[in-house]
Amino acid sequence: MRDSKSTRLVFGAGSVVLALALTTAIIALTGNDPIAAYRNIAQGAAGSPNVAANVVVSWVPLLLVVSGVLFTFTVGLWNIGIEGQITLGAIFATWAMRLLQDSAMAPGWVIAASIAAGILGGVLWALLAGALKTFGGVNEIFGGLGLNFVATALNLWLIFGPWKRPGVASMSGTLPFAERLWMPTVSPQSRLAPVPLGLALAAIAIAFTLLKGTYFGLRLKAVGRNPTSAYRLGIPTWQHMMLSFALCGAFAGVAGAVQVTSVYHRLIPSISSGYGYTGLMVAMLVNFSPAAAAPVALFFAALNVGAIQLPIVLKLDSSLAGVIQGFLVLFVLVGNGIRTRLLARRKGAL
Repeated sequence: MRDSKSTRLVFGAGSVVLALALTTAIIALTGNDPIAAYRNIAQGAAGSPNVAANVVVSWVPLLLVVSGVLFTFTVGLWNIGIEGQITLGAIFATWAMRLLQDSAMAPGWVIAASIAAGILGGVLWALLAGALKTFGGVNEIFGGLGLNFVATALNLWLIFGPWKRPGVASMSGTLPFAERLWMPTVSPQSRLAPVPLGLALAAIAIAFTLLKGTYFGLRLKAVGRNPTSAYRLGIPTWQHMMLSFALCGAFAGVAGAVQVTSVYHRLIPSISSGYGYTGLMVAMLVNFSPAAAAPVALFFAALNVGAIQLPIVLKLDSSLAGVIQGFLVLFVLVGNGIRTRLLARRKGAL
């Protein structure tokens, strides 16, 4: 058995088949028609131009998140705290928007300043997680989860406290911004805005270029594979770890700012929408490959949007999309583990 492209393709296809088979069995056990469920997901994701646009709207922040976690995964770090980094990006973007919305600045400059503020918020929160790991010895998983809770609490405090709607605190979030500060969309009926889409495509292009075609990317891989050996070769390990956190936080901050300036036009309690955790799954599924990140992220976005109508049509919970996504990641990881073990046995036999 050789570790060829065909071998990896066979194991990958087998993982997908197993994931779909198990999901199909679960749907059937609930007394529903699996074919009808998959058909409704497909119709919910591509049944009309508007729903297809909604898939792209969901794809944009997810692709931004995946672009960021590729850097921390490459350097061997699990940036679970990216959910909080999205939230801090949204908070900082809201702060900038509230500060500048009554100024004489042109709307385009206000939006640009809000996105820049979002980047700053995401970077600061990511660097805090990185500092806890690098200088405090706190595992990045536990430190990130703790910072996620802090970010959520801060978000809720702002919505129900200093930034609450006049006279009442509402779960619907802060007051919407003036319509002149909303990002332009492709049509009045669509939520799809060209600027966030361009930012997401630029993000994955940057990640691909840096990780695949630069000396910097090679250094990140060296640190991720063996930090001690990388240090002995003269690579500043902790600096590269912190830089990977900063890059990840920057892209997460853009995702949070996009949610505020383009999608919701205000700050809401669940502003991160789980994109951080979903982005981690996508990154694991593509085995940290920037080339495969965009199409797989699009598939996950389509599942999320398409599953929305399952409760309406088939009385199935829309979390079925999460079940499919979880099984896909699980079986791909198991398949990779089995393939690696078989290869190791073959090498040992030789």
